[in-house]
Amino acid sequence: MRFSLPLPRRSRHPLVRALSLVLGLAVVGVLMVFGLVVASVLLIGGAVVFALRQWSRKRGAVSPQGRRAHKPEVIEGEFVVLHQTRHAAR
Repeated sequence: MRFSLPLPRRSRHPLVRALSLVLGLAVVGVLMVFGLVVASVLLIGGAVVFALRQWSRKRGAVSPQGRRAHKPEVIEGEFVVLHQTRHAAR
């Protein structure tokens, strides 16, 4: 069984066709403007977050030698070395 939707009938009246074209272009234009607004808000927000991170990083603690104090981040844990006794089939 094949599912198909009936095709909408196009109006033959030239005024209705012109109005539907204008309406379609208006909808596409509104969607494009909305997309540009969303993209610009994301771009400006990202720039502000980046600037704040850079600004707070430059104001960090300074050691007497003129450099920032380095705090290494070490993950501690126990490790077991696994040896492969057989070669895997390829």
